[in-house]
Amino acid sequence: TVSFRQAFHPMMIGFMLNCILPGRIGELARPAILQKNDNIPFSTGLATVAAERLFDIILLIILSITVLAFVHIDPALDISFGKYHLNKETLLTIGAGMFKLSAVLIAGIIIISFSVSRKVLKRLIMAMPAMFFFAGSDFKNRMQEKICTPLTDFLENFALGFVMIKNPKKVGICIVLSIIIWSLAALSYYVMALGCLGIRLSYCEITAVLIIICLFIAIPSVLGFWGLWAGGGVFALSLFGISAKQALGFTLAKHVIQIVPVIIIGNLSAITFGVNIW
Repeated sequence: TVSFRQAFHPMMIGFMLNCILPGRIGELARPAILQKNDNIPFSTGLATVAAERLFDIILLIILSITVLAFVHIDPALDISFGKYHLNKETLLTIGAGMFKLSAVLIAGIIIISFSVSRKVLKRLIMAMPAMFFFAGSDFKNRMQEKICTPLTDFLENFALGFVMIKNPKKVGICIVLSIIIWSLAALSYYVMALGCLGIRLSYCEITAVLIIICLFIAIPSVLGFWGLWAGGGVFALSLFGISAKQALGFTLAKHVIQIVPVIIIGNLSAITFGVNIW
């Protein structure tokens, strides 16, 4: 259990690093900071990040299915970004990949969270040295000490991060909070669109734009999602008759407005929490 302060500052530092570094490396910052400052095992912190992302992915998949079902996407519409082509086929591929990833995460969480399946997994890990029947006892003992035992400890600590899934009430609260967060994100797009000439979209339409952008920025790209974010925005807004020039201006402005406060707050959190982000 951590306080709001312990949760907030590492989270904002992680979000800030995601905005300035490629590969979503910020996701590893939160558990690393909690381990250094509060002696919370890295694996436990990592599990909470995985659980959080799982809620996001599941909700994004549901919203994506809704968008693909009700929004007509011209198969001929194609926007190039580096080696990628942003089109309907790419959206379907990303959606299918997220579905598979969520299925794997759910299966892994179930196996790790419940003591019976976890014990079986731990026995398999501890039995690994026996596979090297041709090796001497010294090698097997070192392997058990250096690899198998730390791995089982990691597994136990990792399982602690998923304790909440056994509590239906907490799962329900997380689902409701996820819906609220996504709704507020869509509202921020809608409010900004009201101030942009030539962009008159309903709340549902602008939500579809947000979902499509989120799908495209799931593709590995440069730091801060630059390029893919703009390309995804132009692609999504063009589905509703918005010109490329207007769509690019809106998307770039929204991108800056969205990440600059995160970078500022993340740096302030690093100072407040005493973290050297380097």
